[in-house]
Amino acid sequence: MRKVLLVAYHFPPVAGSSGVQRTLRLAQYLPEYGWKPVVLTVDPSAYERIDDSSLTEIPQDCEVIRTPCLDARKHLSVRGRYPRFVALPDRWASWRLWAVRRGLRLVRHRGVDALWSTYPIATAHQIGAAIARQSRKPWIADFRDPMAQDGYPRDKERWKSYKRIEAEAAARASMLTFASPSARETYVERYREVPDDKFHLVENGFDESSFDGLRPRSGAQPLTRTPVLLHSGIVYPLERDPRALFAALGKLASQGRITPGDFVLRFRAPVHDAMLEKLARAHRVESFVEIRPPIPYREALQEMFDADALVAMQGASCNEQIPAKVYEYLRARKPVLGLADPNGDTGRLLASTGFDFVVPLEATERIEAALPRFLAGLAAGTLFRPSVQAIERYSRKALTGRFAALFDEAVRRSAASALTGAPASQ
Repeated sequence: MRKVLLVAYHFPPVAGSSGVQRTLRLAQYLPEYGWKPVVLTVDPSAYERIDDSSLTEIPQDCEVIRTPCLDARKHLSVRGRYPRFVALPDRWASWRLWAVRRGLRLVRHRGVDALWSTYPIATAHQIGAAIARQSRKPWIADFRDPMAQDGYPRDKERWKSYKRIEAEAAARASMLTFASPSARETYVERYREVPDDKFHLVENGFDESSFDGLRPRSGAQPLTRTPVLLHSGIVYPLERDPRALFAALGKLASQGRITPGDFVLRFRAPVHDAMLEKLARAHRVESFVEIRPPIPYREALQEMFDADALVAMQGASCNEQIPAKVYEYLRARKPVLGLADPNGDTGRLLASTGFDFVVPLEATERIEAALPRFLAGLAAGTLFRPSVQAIERYSRKALTGRFAALFDEAVRRSAASALTGAPASQ
């Protein structure tokens, strides 16, 4: 069985990020495709929040190596400030000091055949690149979302750092993978000198084992109680700016087109609670809004089953991204109100799956027009729900099979290049 070193910041017991699932499910399912994973991650002290219960999801036979890592904001700041150089490309830059050395030892002593690193912690790609450089092993750089974008990161030095990291990956990595079609297309266009077949789409997805034993507890349609519309996860002030949504709620309430008891919009673990509370007060829609604290992952999945409908939010500035939570929404097989640009990747995914209500998050008037129709369909039980067949391709097990095939191809190319003397990344 071949071995792959998985370099990932997000791994149990980190809490508060659905991104942990991408690496965790690779670790779980890769052996079924002929690959034994070794995970190189950080000591839990680097995490802002942890959930010890998630440790039980790590396969018992999976080797997990944790190295020291300092969060500049938490460990190196004085009166809330810390030097920029200790936080480039990100606050966890110190991880590289320990991880590269440990990763090279693992390559030598565990017989590692391939490397895989995953963003959005940019330092992970620096680690992957350094190990690949010194070990000459094939490296797959998993970007998920684009790194250096127009206006992001806002800090110029961090943007330059991101740009250098992605340029090295494009030049050196055997393959680059992305979680959305537009992200892949962006990099194909950005690095035209690199062959197209180095850029691959491997979406996020849902893990069927996470849903074992979960069943909807809500009542039958049509509804005889106050329906719950659930948004599960972070509401970012910019990337998922909810101002137009609250403005639409305010207009509908002032016109009497919605009244208390018609529905409750529940925000679970939005992080920016104060922002949502302020918006609710400003538009006088407090009776329609609930803000709830974080809960363990399995409980969050059960809540998706229990909700009457789910709300997806993604701003047009993130048209090249699809929130990992959306795939869990698909598995819950509940009606979805999509507040996302219909021309962006999130909107296109929802529409192509069959969901009827997809309107831009920034469009107050379109939300105002869509919400009453959505609620009417919800009450009548006529809203679209995806079939099992429609969502099978997004299971984490199926997606792991696609990664395993890329690992196989990367090793094959590396072996071929060793014979011909051509660069392995080509």
